[in-house]
Amino acid sequence: MNRQALTDCLARATVPLAGGAAAITGSYAVVGGSPAFVAAPIANATVTLAPAVLVTFAITVLGDLGSKLAYGGGLAAAAVGLGVVVAAVRVAVNRLGRPLAAPVAVAGGVGIAAAALSGSAASAVGAAVGAALVSTVVDLGGTGDGTADDSRRAALSGAVAVLFGFLALGGRRVLATDDSDDAPEEPVPDDVAALLAEAEEKSFDVEFLEPLVSDHFYTVDIANVDPRPSREDWSLRIHGAVGEETTYTLEDIESMEHEHRFNTLRCVGESLNGRKMDTALWTGVPLMDLLEPADLQGEYVMLRAADGFYEEFPVDALETGFLAVGMNGRALPREHGSPARALIPGHWGEINVKWLTEIEILDEPATGYWEERGWHGTGPVNTVAKLWAENHLEDGRIEVAGPAYAGTRGIERVEVSTDGGATWADAELSEPLPGDDVWRQWVYRYDPPDREHEVVVRATDGLGTLQPEDERRAYPNGPSGWVSKTISP
Repeated sequence: MNRQALTDCLARATVPLAGGAAAITGSYAVVGGSPAFVAAPIANATVTLAPAVLVTFAITVLGDLGSKLAYGGGLAAAAVGLGVVVAAVRVAVNRLGRPLAAPVAVAGGVGIAAAALSGSAASAVGAAVGAALVSTVVDLGGTGDGTADDSRRAALSGAVAVLFGFLALGGRRVLATDDSDDAPEEPVPDDVAALLAEAEEKSFDVEFLEPLVSDHFYTVDIANVDPRPSREDWSLRIHGAVGEETTYTLEDIESMEHEHRFNTLRCVGESLNGRKMDTALWTGVPLMDLLEPADLQGEYVMLRAADGFYEEFPVDALETGFLAVGMNGRALPREHGSPARALIPGHWGEINVKWLTEIEILDEPATGYWEERGWHGTGPVNTVAKLWAENHLEDGRIEVAGPAYAGTRGIERVEVSTDGGATWADAELSEPLPGDDVWRQWVYRYDPPDREHEVVVRATDGLGTLQPEDERRAYPNGPSGWVSKTISP
C-alpha cells in the first residue's frame, strides 16, 4: 500500500472513529460515570478478563496508573466498537443508494448497540445523538451529489466530535447533579461529631501527615466503574449452610441500634510505604446481630458484592465483623460501598467487601477473587510503621512522622534510627483512639548530622512482636519490612 492509499484509508476511518468517540461522549453527558455509561462494561472487562499476571503487574508496579490505563483502554475499545457500528451502517446505507438516510440509520444502529451494552435507554439516546451528529455534519459538508473528499470528511468529523465533546461535557458539568449516591444529606449526629472531634484532638499537628481520621480515604475496586445499587431495592441475603435463610433490607438495618467504630483499612497490594492505608469512623451494626437468627452451621463464609466481587475466609472472623452503612457521620459514599459494606477487623482491605449483597456460609473452604489470581491476603495484616512526613524545622531539627498499624494487635511502640539502624530511639505516639483495629501516629524530632543519613522506622505490636526487618513486596501476602528514607540535612 502506497502512502496516498494509506492516507486515504486513515481518512476514511476517521469518520466512524469520530462517531464512536462522540457516541461515548454523548452517553457520558447523559448518565455520567454510572454503570449505565456505555463504556462501563468494556472498561470493567479490561480488568476482570485480564490475565492474573497482568493484573498483578498493574497493582504492584503501576499502582493507580494501572487502573487509569485500564480505564483508558476500555474507553478506546468502546469508541472503536461503536465506530465499527457507524462504519457498517454507513456502508450498508450507501449500498442501498440512500446516503441521505445515513444519520438516521447511524442513530438507530448505535442506539441499539449502546442499549445492549448499557441496558439504559438514556445512555443509548445520548450515544445515538453523538454519533448521528457527526454523520449529519459530514454528509452536509459533501459536494452536492452526496459525496465528499475523504480528507474533508476526516477534518469535519474530527472537528465535530471534538466540539460535541466540549459542549456535552461542559453542559454536564454545569447542569448535572451529584450522582455519587442517592442518600439524603443529613446533619452529623452529636455522638459522631464528638468522636470526630476526639480524633482531631488526638492527631499530631505535623505538616504533610494525614490526621487520625483520613482526609482522603483510598479506594481499590475490581471494576473501573463502581456499581450503584438502589437504596430502596438493596437487600442482604444470608444463605448456604444455615438453619434459616434470612434477608435484610436497608430499612431493616436502619431500624436497628447503630454503633460507631474507628477502623483502619490497608490494601494488600500497596507498596511498603504506600498511601493505601486509611482510617474512618464507621456507623453500622455488628454482623453477628444479623447472622445469629440464621443459625450458622458452616465454618467458612463467602461475601459477595454487587460488582461481582467475592472473598472467602473463616467464619470465626465474623465474630467481630461489622456492617457499615455510614462513614464519618454521613451515609456511606458510593465509592466506599453504598449502601452497605463489610468491615472485618484486622484483615487486609480486600475482604472488607463493598456493595455487599450476600453472605454465604460454606461447609468447606472455597477460593476468593484475589486468591484465584495468586494472592493470599485474607489473613491478618502485617505490622508496619510508615514514614510519610519529613519537615525541616526553624530550630534546625528535622521532624519525621507517619502512621503505624498492626490490625487488632495494636501498636505498642515505634522506634526510629537516624544512622541506618545502628542505634534506635523511641518515637512519640498519638493517644489511641477507641477501637480494636485502629492505627496510631508517631513523630520524632532530632538534630541532624552534617551529611545525608538514612532514617529507618520500625513498630512493635501490642503482643510485643517486632515488625519483620526483611523487605518483601506486596505479592502474594502483602508488603512487609522496615521503612527507610535517605534525608539531607
